[in-house]
Amino acid sequence: MPSDSGQARVRFAGISESPLDVGQAIRLVSGPTVGGIALFVGTVRNHDHGATVASLHYTQHPSAPEVLERCAAEAAELHNVESIAVEHRIGRLEVGDVAVVVAVGAVHREAALAACAHLINTLKAEVPIWKEQHFASGDAEWVGLGDEDVAARQPEGAVRSP
Repeated sequence: MPSDSGQARVRFAGISESPLDVGQAIRLVSGPTVGGIALFVGTVRNHDHGATVASLHYTQHPSAPEVLERCAAEAAELHNVESIAVEHRIGRLEVGDVAVVVAVGAVHREAALAACAHLINTLKAEVPIWKEQHFASGDAEWVGLGDEDVAARQPEGAVRSP
């Protein structure tokens, strides 16, 4: 079992405007002590709230990379896994594009699966990345702004998703 800190087990935690490489994430968490790899790949779906989604645009706060790194280290430490790689995309994404990849390598599957679920849930709740959904109707809405001061942070005419 690893004895180093969660931070040391984070092989990669990043945010990119370029397409994400799922295979690279798997390679980063692989190794001779890894008996199981858990993988989560989030993609852009073509619908939300009964409306047709045409595209998304992800925006980040400048602190997002540091928060993402902290969340990954926390998941590694809490679940005592061998390695973690996580990457989130920003910018314009089309239906079918990969928006987020979480890969976790562990000695056993239970820890890998638990850490993977923990990290994607923590990422969604804590990392300041927001998405603007563009619908086929021409309407748009912001998702992930949080409840506090939504009107102050939301662009004119945008509708916040519940």
